[in-house]
Amino acid sequence: MFGFSEEEIAQFGLTFGVGAFMLYMVFIIFQLARESKAGRFGTFVLFLALGFGLLGFVAKGVIKFFIAGS
Repeated sequence: MFGFSEEEIAQFGLTFGVGAFMLYMVFIIFQLARESKAGRFGTFVLFLALGFGLLGFVAKGVIKFFIAGS
């Protein structure tokens, strides 16, 4: 499609699609903290607990990048 292979389209979707979804999840966590009036500490706990999975996904990508570069 449009001169791109299936692998290139899948890589683009994984990189930018999942990245956009992660940013949307950060927005949802922020909205949740604001609507529940969690305060600073409550907001920190929400981002720590719910954002931990996002951090793991990013760390996996960074680790893969450094291992492939070696």
